[in-house]
Amino acid sequence: MTRIENKTYGICRSTSKLTPKERLGAVPHTTRSMEAKLKQA
Repeated sequence: MTRIENKTYGICRSTSKLTPKERLGAVPHTTRSMEAKLKQA
């Protein structure tokens, strides 16, 4: 709820880009886009 209130929900914490709706639909609690997640591994 905090991320929604701060208007940061759906924004990748690594790249600061919008996280695609498909990713948020599959993993609503994610804080990283697939791009950032793959680079992290």
